[in-house]
Amino acid sequence: MVLCQGGEGDVAPAAGGKEPEVPPGREDGAGAVEPRLCPAPGVEAAGAEERRACGCCSGMSWPCCCEAPGTKKKAACPGLGLFYTILSAFLFSVASLFLKKIEDVHSVEVSAFRCVFQMAFVLPGLIYYKTGFLGPKGKRIFLFFRGFLGSTAMVLLYYAYQVMPLADATVITFTSPVFTSLLAWIFLKEKYSLWDLLFTLFAITGVILIARPPFLFGSHVTGIEGSYTNHLKGTIAAITSTLSAASTIVILRKVGKSVHYFLSIWYYAVIGLIGCVIALFVLNEWRLPHCGRDRVFLILIGLLGLGGQVFLTKALQIEKAGPVSIMKTMDVVFAFILQVLFLNHLPTWWTVGGALCVVASSSGTAIRKWRHSVKKAKEREI
Repeated sequence: MVLCQGGEGDVAPAAGGKEPEVPPGREDGAGAVEPRLCPAPGVEAAGAEERRACGCCSGMSWPCCCEAPGTKKKAACPGLGLFYTILSAFLFSVASLFLKKIEDVHSVEVSAFRCVFQMAFVLPGLIYYKTGFLGPKGKRIFLFFRGFLGSTAMVLLYYAYQVMPLADATVITFTSPVFTSLLAWIFLKEKYSLWDLLFTLFAITGVILIARPPFLFGSHVTGIEGSYTNHLKGTIAAITSTLSAASTIVILRKVGKSVHYFLSIWYYAVIGLIGCVIALFVLNEWRLPHCGRDRVFLILIGLLGLGGQVFLTKALQIEKAGPVSIMKTMDVVFAFILQVLFLNHLPTWWTVGGALCVVASSSGTAIRKWRHSVKKAKEREI
């Protein structure tokens, strides 16, 4: 046996001719090379039966894998990723409820507090993984726009939550997968089929049913919070927030795995905080909440938002993106329940119809992407 160097392309195929999968958590270190034992040239390795894939890590044959034969492997809990998704949706919904309960605090100031929590969470990760604070030179412009668009989406969404019904704003945000497919087709030349066009039309129909513009529904619009002017402003803010969020996803696809996700969140938090501070001075809206309850709500919004992101990230690590995207529609269910229970605002049938259109659109888009990825994975195995 000799000591040789090899990446994943040098690993011997597993039994059945299948290519070994990349081990979890190794994507960020794609360029890393680790030494392993290889048979010397012209020498057959003894015990061919032991060269099977153990399935515990990357499909490498024992003894190169992490567990020896006969060792019991801890079985993954079925449905854990979907449970994490539901928990994430619940935390995000409760954070939105607290945002509705806050009085006399501008959405930009709430966003600034959220960015501070993000920075406090990400900073130890940047130090631990030694990613630096600026990132690769060729990727910094993409990271900047990711941070700018992501923070803009957050501020506009918080504004929409404050001026329109909670369920309405939540439903509009679920058009993001549809707009992501459209932007990916325009900028990344990804495939855009007639089904994608149909889902886009469904999403637009749902937004129209929620916004209920007077030129289609008449001048007397019922079932909204406050004036129709604020409702319309909130709808525009929610749609713009959704487009900005979709743009950040397209940028992240463009960057790929060459940038650690902690660095991406760091840009999001830093640029968001700088932008929020500048906006607060321009708008002259910077002020601490007058009562202790609002201060507690601000802290809880930061903690719940951070917790929601952590559980969503964990869900995507152990579950396929398709089921996670579908299960994430529980955001809408929680928003309707919390709106009725704690805000005493019954949704109209227009809102329910719009929600069904948007949820059907986003779920259909997620299912198509999921099936396409499964099909490609099977083709690679053949």
